[in-house]
Amino acid sequence: MKLSLSWLREYVELPAVDAAALERKLVDLGIEVESIVDQAATIKGDLVVGRVLEIEELTGFKKPIRFCRVDVGNPAAQEIVCGARNFAEGDLVVVILPGGELPGGFTIGARKTYGRNSHGMICSAAELGLSGDHDGIIVLPPESATPGADARPVVGLDDVILDVEITPDRGYQMSVRGLARELAYAYSVAYTDPGRAAAAAATDEAPYGIRIEDTVGCDRFAARVVRGIDPSAPSPAWMQRRLIASGIRTISLAVDITNYVMLELGQPMHVFDLNLLRGGLVVRRARPGEKLTTLDGVARVLDAEDMVICDDSGPISLAAVMGGETSEVQPDTVDVLLEAAHWDPVMVGRTARRHKLFSEAAKRWERGVDPQLPLVALQRAVELLTAHAGGTVDERVLDIDHVVPPAPVLLPTDLATRRIGVAYPAERVTELLGQVGCAVTGVEPLEVTPPTWRPDLVAGIDLIEEVARLGGYDAIPSLLPPAHSGRGITAEQARRRTVGRALAENGYVEVLSYPFVAPAAADQLGLPADDPRRSAVRLTNPLSEQEPLLRTSLLPPLLATLKRNLGRGERDLALYELGTVFLPHLTATAPPPLGVDHGPSDEDWTAANAIVPAQPWHLAAALTGDVVPAGWWGEGRPATWSDAVEAARIALSAAGMTPDRVTVEAATHAPWHPGRCAAISVDGAVVGHAGELHPAVLSALELPKRTCAMELDLDAIPPRPVTQATRISTFPPALIDVALVVPSSVPSATVEAALVAGAGNLLESVRLFDVYASAQLGEGLKSLAYKLTFRAPDRTLTVEEAVAARDAAVASAAERTGATLRGA
Repeated sequence: MKLSLSWLREYVELPAVDAAALERKLVDLGIEVESIVDQAATIKGDLVVGRVLEIEELTGFKKPIRFCRVDVGNPAAQEIVCGARNFAEGDLVVVILPGGELPGGFTIGARKTYGRNSHGMICSAAELGLSGDHDGIIVLPPESATPGADARPVVGLDDVILDVEITPDRGYQMSVRGLARELAYAYSVAYTDPGRAAAAAATDEAPYGIRIEDTVGCDRFAARVVRGIDPSAPSPAWMQRRLIASGIRTISLAVDITNYVMLELGQPMHVFDLNLLRGGLVVRRARPGEKLTTLDGVARVLDAEDMVICDDSGPISLAAVMGGETSEVQPDTVDVLLEAAHWDPVMVGRTARRHKLFSEAAKRWERGVDPQLPLVALQRAVELLTAHAGGTVDERVLDIDHVVPPAPVLLPTDLATRRIGVAYPAERVTELLGQVGCAVTGVEPLEVTPPTWRPDLVAGIDLIEEVARLGGYDAIPSLLPPAHSGRGITAEQARRRTVGRALAENGYVEVLSYPFVAPAAADQLGLPADDPRRSAVRLTNPLSEQEPLLRTSLLPPLLATLKRNLGRGERDLALYELGTVFLPHLTATAPPPLGVDHGPSDEDWTAANAIVPAQPWHLAAALTGDVVPAGWWGEGRPATWSDAVEAARIALSAAGMTPDRVTVEAATHAPWHPGRCAAISVDGAVVGHAGELHPAVLSALELPKRTCAMELDLDAIPPRPVTQATRISTFPPALIDVALVVPSSVPSATVEAALVAGAGNLLESVRLFDVYASAQLGEGLKSLAYKLTFRAPDRTLTVEEAVAARDAAVASAAERTGATLRGA
């Protein structure tokens, strides 16, 4: 929000301050400062007052052109070519001389144009950034300055503009009234509250018939009527300058006044053309299917939660957000109805988001507006309107008031000290809360009644925040609180950290993705129609309408990250992610709505928790490009499905699963290639899949061929067993190699498991070191060569013992897999 410093000074007696000191004060109050701009510095070079001495009309061009001689305080008159026609000889104008620069980086120089030499430019308000009016140049009042004088203070370019970011809980700061009050806190200076100005009270008879049907959505509605205004009356220059400096375009006097009062007091208003209204007004909720064309020209279908202002023709205004076209002020409007109301912040916020219409009024309403402002705002608007456009004020005043006063908050006197860590005596707490506008009574606890402009003060902790803020954040020492004893991280947290560290140590890079996916993600992964991963939780209020679902697999966002990195020029990628997926309970139904008259019962909690989706932790990895880069040392090696399987083995090993408990078998599971997909099992239960992604999936996601991926359900992996220390044998091992011929469809892991089962306790390790297939070996067969290591803990094995163990292992493999010794 932008405001001029001169406007703030009208209500707070600020000392002379520089921009840096002012910024520090605002930051100390918890207000984020975007910028503090000295308007005088926005125009570089000489901007001076000039008096037009002579005007020569140039002919023969497509548009009227004037050649002027202007006195700018120099001995010789300045020659300037100008196309504007709203000034005459003898008028005072604003001139920027050669070498100057206007806002937007427009540099002024001396040049020949329209057959004449032009040295500088006569400026309009738009060119100086003072308004949006391009119709003519600025003509200053006679004798307002002398030629050659600096024009900046004459046209109001000697002000300072504050641009601050207001947090959602402090709507009162979105006004001159609110920021002036904050600066009064900061500098301990006098403050005049414009919200306490005198205003005409409600009369028995209303100026116009108005009825409120929903006092929850609108608990106060005030209105006044002014007739016979001059429709051609322009907004005063000082008002236009302030509105434009605040980022609001000028429209017409009546509309500009409502915007001006909104900026000054924080009370949004609306003005209707009284002669366009049809019958009395009704404030109510919209009926489903009703339509309204708002001032931006968009026809909107209304929701039953929206509040609208209606006449006999139907809705004429989307309450608190934007007015309608049918009742807006026209260029010939002479009678107006001014409205100032108080609306439910929750309703306004939802309406603005539903219609994607974040007007300046809506931004203030959803943050909270002082309900005591409507009559003051109407009085201010009526005075400004009649002062500049004439007219007759209807003395009748409407004020329908159902506002509930703020509830007192009980505050223990020692709560500030306990929460902040700084000693705040009860007297100091009372003093600081009194500065905020709170009424403080009682001794222990204090009974604090917040002011009407602070709807955010609803609990004791809110009051404590104000004590800390006004007491000075710099008074709070930077000390770490004492750490309470704890049990450390859980076993599940330790497992996730260990697994992630293991993958990182093997060359994978961790990424973090949003858990939101598009509805098309399931189709892109080629999931079958009956795949449970297609059933996803849909968010009621998603951050992005394109991604309204919660992920049921880590792969969609992970592969999107992979694609994004490929688009940035990366070619060799190995990424992994640890995160939760969201699996809805398809049989659960929504619980009955809970009331506010009592807390939820055990049955309410059970029903509510029944619809919360299961959220297991998953691990996913994706690879593309070269695993081993090529170079002078030799050729590189591209990533294959076996690398994805190895990533799963690494993760399971880090999770404490020994190789004998892990099984890798061929499987068919989307989104993997049916011939290059492995099911990863622990103790016979499938915990994930790994392999090369299906070509159709890669095409849909625009990923390179042979891209591989892996996904494991970490919560499905059994807990890490208690590690039993084994005695290390000092006796030499017996090493025996065996080559077994098995059908090509038999996984090597199955053969390995059979060897381990048959070899007995003397087998120390088994390792596959060769895979061979040829026509000589036989069609559909392969040879697997294993190195078996035998060792006894208490003696050196004899040849007979080692051979017997080897034979037992081979016999077990033959029985379970049909293996035969190669060459036998």
